[in-house]
Amino acid sequence: MGLPKTKIEEGYQKPTSRISGLTKVIPGSLYCLSIMLISTVMAKWLGQWINQLQGLPINSSSPISSIFIAIILGLLIRNIIGLQEIFKDGVVFSIKFILKFGIILLGIRLSFIDVIKLATWGIPIILASVIAGLLVTLWFTNKMKQSHRLGTLVACGTGICGITAIVAISPSIKANDEEVAYAIANITIFGIIAMFAYPYLAHYLFQDDPIRAGLFLGTSIHDTAQVAGAALIYGQVFDTAKVVDVATITKLTRNVLIVAVVPILSYYYFKKVADSSVTGTQPTKKWYKLIPLFVLGFLAMAVVRTIGDAGVENNSAAFGILNPDQWIETWSTINSIGSNYLLGIAMAAVGLSTSFKVFKGLGFKPFLIGMVAAISVGIISLVMVSLLGGFITI
Repeated sequence: MGLPKTKIEEGYQKPTSRISGLTKVIPGSLYCLSIMLISTVMAKWLGQWINQLQGLPINSSSPISSIFIAIILGLLIRNIIGLQEIFKDGVVFSIKFILKFGIILLGIRLSFIDVIKLATWGIPIILASVIAGLLVTLWFTNKMKQSHRLGTLVACGTGICGITAIVAISPSIKANDEEVAYAIANITIFGIIAMFAYPYLAHYLFQDDPIRAGLFLGTSIHDTAQVAGAALIYGQVFDTAKVVDVATITKLTRNVLIVAVVPILSYYYFKKVADSSVTGTQPTKKWYKLIPLFVLGFLAMAVVRTIGDAGVENNSAAFGILNPDQWIETWSTINSIGSNYLLGIAMAAVGLSTSFKVFKGLGFKPFLIGMVAAISVGIISLVMVSLLGGFITI
């Protein structure tokens, strides 16, 4: 069984030249942009209609998220009409690069001090959720008498950063295509469910505390794109931008743990459960190659915001050039490009890249392993956020 169509690297080949590569990604990128723009109009229209039904002013905040609509439209198009070959490279490009660039630009929303403070205080919550998810998944895999390689992939994908973690660890543990496909299918189905359901659950549980809500979304949902989608839905529906900031920082902090977890799980697999024929095989990636570069970009933008704010606060100009009004307009524009446009395009691509055919033939036991992994991470996240989330302020 080959890798499913949700694998973001599928079919994507490095272009032979910059010009030919750009030509290939333009149609699909514009396709995603079109879906995003249509979703924005639809969300506004549906929101006005719902507000009128409720007797609210027509200009009230829309209860419908354009991000939600973009993902749904993408899903419907992919699974009813299909995705034409001309658009595939652009859809992959939107998930692999536009999404990450959008997250980088979100760093301009926060000072570097806020990022470090939240990341530091959030580490116990993140570690508890990750470790619990890994241990429960590996234990349950043994109970179900399933492949240890499959359990390792699902555990790493659920606990750390979704498909990226699965792709990173699969060569190290000699996972076959079927095991990788099952693991990705699990991450996809339960991540999509969480992406749509958890924003409303977070609001119900933590509606007066956007920090706790953001922490919950950032620690309980698997893939970076899914966390971004859930946080944006929350921010748009409940008009709380801080949740997006907190969820993003939490997820990026969680992503960094891949540097430690991938080698540890590789060691566990080969020392405890690997066949004698492969024991002694070493992980194929150096630790520094596992660091997500867009995390560093996000931090760099936070540093830019901090330096600019410091210049304005000292009765000077940001970077010696921009007066306070110009500086606010500059970073607000950068933030708008990242959150409203780039991430909107990426979320449309998430829908377009998800084929329900991937779930065909998954099997009950692998499905059950993924469900237990998702539930265990969600429960531990909820408990830890409830206990420790109140100590964090930004």
